[in-house]
Amino acid sequence: MGFGSLGEQPIFTTRAHVFQIDPSTKKNWVPASKQAVTVSYFYDSTRNSYRIISVDGAKVIINSTITPNMTFTKTSQKFGQWADSRANTVFGLGFPSEQQLTKFAEKFQEVKEAAKLARDRSQEKIETSSNHSQTSFAAKMKREMQETPSVRLCVVLQESGRETPSSTRASSVNGTDDEKASHGGPAEAHLKSENDKLKIALAQSSTNVKKWETELQTLRESNARLSTALQESAASIEHWKKQFSACKEENDQLRSKIEELEEQCNEINKEKERNAQLSRRLQELETELQDKELELEELRKQGEVIPELMSECESVSEQLQAAEKKNKDLEEKVRTLRTEVEESKHRQTNLKTELKNFLDVLDGKIDELHDFRQGLSKLGVDN
Repeated sequence: MGFGSLGEQPIFTTRAHVFQIDPSTKKNWVPASKQAVTVSYFYDSTRNSYRIISVDGAKVIINSTITPNMTFTKTSQKFGQWADSRANTVFGLGFPSEQQLTKFAEKFQEVKEAAKLARDRSQEKIETSSNHSQTSFAAKMKREMQETPSVRLCVVLQESGRETPSSTRASSVNGTDDEKASHGGPAEAHLKSENDKLKIALAQSSTNVKKWETELQTLRESNARLSTALQESAASIEHWKKQFSACKEENDQLRSKIEELEEQCNEINKEKERNAQLSRRLQELETELQDKELELEELRKQGEVIPELMSECESVSEQLQAAEKKNKDLEEKVRTLRTEVEESKHRQTNLKTELKNFLDVLDGKIDELHDFRQGLSKLGVDN
């Protein structure tokens, strides 16, 4: 059953994410499209039927003929679903907004009522045709009953498959009017009985015809679906093979990237060790600075208490100047070390952020590979 065939036109179109129920669990939803795709209602004027069709690239993901028994159910503000017994699955649609979901549900109900009306009209046409056939047969029987009783009796007996004795036929054809009149009553009763039997057989044949037409239509649609599914599966297999090769190459690239990141992590650990050594050295310098400050304070006190040691104070002042200069040098070194520590921490933070982003991307790719394997397994089971 092709798309865009003669007499089939779209009557409503929207966009949504398409899902199908997992055939194994009958609970979880499996995405049928990676992104929002076009979903359309089609009306076939030649068959007087309605279908929901959605195509993702060259792949048909929805081909559902709407029947009066179907029901569209809203399961959330932006999600709805319906079951297709012919396709033996449940379709789900995720819409960008609640308004689009409401419009789709209203159109589903409208199309469902139209399908029901079309089915009722078709049944009425079949019943009208059957009644017309019965009426024509009754008129024919009435015309035959207007003939002579003997000829009518012969015709009825011949149609019923019974043989009439030659003596009876001769007497009926060549007999007198009294004999014809005496045989008229039983013949009419027999004709009525045969007419009733023929009406019952005609009604049963009409019922069987409708049943066979329905079964024939179902077989034609099933054959068309199977042909379409076979073509789609052949094209899909090649597509999945190419995608599997691409994923495999991407997986190899990710493994190489992981090895590089592991090497970078080792460098980060070495940088941490160097930072720890610098921190210990900084603490030692700070302790030494405090000791020098205490020593300087003691020297100042001694200079105030013992004036006669001015010469010694001068030497102490020189030592103090030297110590202050050394202190400044130490402070400069401390500032340099602190700057190096901050830069090291900043590099470490950037490396952690890059590593985290890469791990997130890796998790996503692993999930996609897992979904791809599930799809490939499902395809293999379907084939």
